[in-house]
Amino acid sequence: MKITKVEAVPFAIPFRKSLTFASGEVHVADHVLVRVHTDEGLIGTAEAPPRPYTYGETQESIVAVIGKVFAPQITGLSALEREVIHARLDRTVGNPTAKAAIDMAVWDVIGQAAGMPVTELLGGWSDRMRVSHMVGFAPTEQMVAEAERVRDTYGITTFKVKVGRRPYRLDVEACRALRTALGDGVELYIDGNRGWSASESARALREMDDLDLDLAEELCPADDVLGRRWLVSQTRIPFVADESAPTPADVTRELLGGSATAISIKTARTGFTASTRVLNQCEAMGVEVVIGNQIDGQIGTLCAVAFGAAHRATTRRAGELSNFLDMADDLLTEPLVIESGTLRVREGIGLGLTIDSDKLAHFRLDR
Repeated sequence: MKITKVEAVPFAIPFRKSLTFASGEVHVADHVLVRVHTDEGLIGTAEAPPRPYTYGETQESIVAVIGKVFAPQITGLSALEREVIHARLDRTVGNPTAKAAIDMAVWDVIGQAAGMPVTELLGGWSDRMRVSHMVGFAPTEQMVAEAERVRDTYGITTFKVKVGRRPYRLDVEACRALRTALGDGVELYIDGNRGWSASESARALREMDDLDLDLAEELCPADDVLGRRWLVSQTRIPFVADESAPTPADVTRELLGGSATAISIKTARTGFTASTRVLNQCEAMGVEVVIGNQIDGQIGTLCAVAFGAAHRATTRRAGELSNFLDMADDLLTEPLVIESGTLRVREGIGLGLTIDSDKLAHFRLDR
């Protein structure tokens, strides 16, 4: 089961509706399809979504680092030599989504070779997850209409509301309108993408104290160490580290330093291997986790639910698994389906995915 080739195929699929938030705006899924080939004919598949405003990666840089650096370093290794693979990838700093995609594609190969679903290899806790839907910046009435449509169409009852605008009362008004329209039976939480200062965050949270928010995520800048600690010390709801905790070491620093009380795990940036390490850290420290979303397409979403459903701790909260609904198309032969507010793990060995060759030919950018 030797690795013979690592492909990095750039593709672009437009969104029907852009997602706007404090740190950026996404109109097109300009992602990279990553495939790991072996001498036994097995092909593992994953997706790398570049987020230059968060990690500094671009589509071009992901293709380049995989093709010129990572592929030569791991070609010839067995897919089972995961620790060796990671040691070689980690010689190069940064590039988290490129590394994560290779890791997940390798796990897909291992699952296929074992004749088992990856989610069973990872833990096998469940075959599905409850779904949370992100609501991005828009006029308040549009945000409410989107949430109501998603609830009524897909049965989703957990919503992550993007905040971080100035003045902050724009977001307070939107959250209040969402709570009024959706009622008490819906879970609401907020994500600032580092858009507010610590003091703005504190004022906004005070004004939303009666809205029964479940979580608050990355409201202020990650490098405002003292401000974050001050904010977390007076926040009564779990404060989630996301962009500030992209590695296991960052998770340790955020939690021990008092800058967070919960962690967002994103398989798009930590794959399955490092995500497991982060989850184990959090379980050992009694810290809650949520499965986050890197504005993934269906391939990335399938990876996220495969990991999230595998563990008891990650199924306690709804996972952010619905961003692909806003994409105009995707690369899978069999699209993902959200029913009754849940998304099932794909049946079959490995990750259970098959790429539609015609769609890939249409959307790829390198031919």
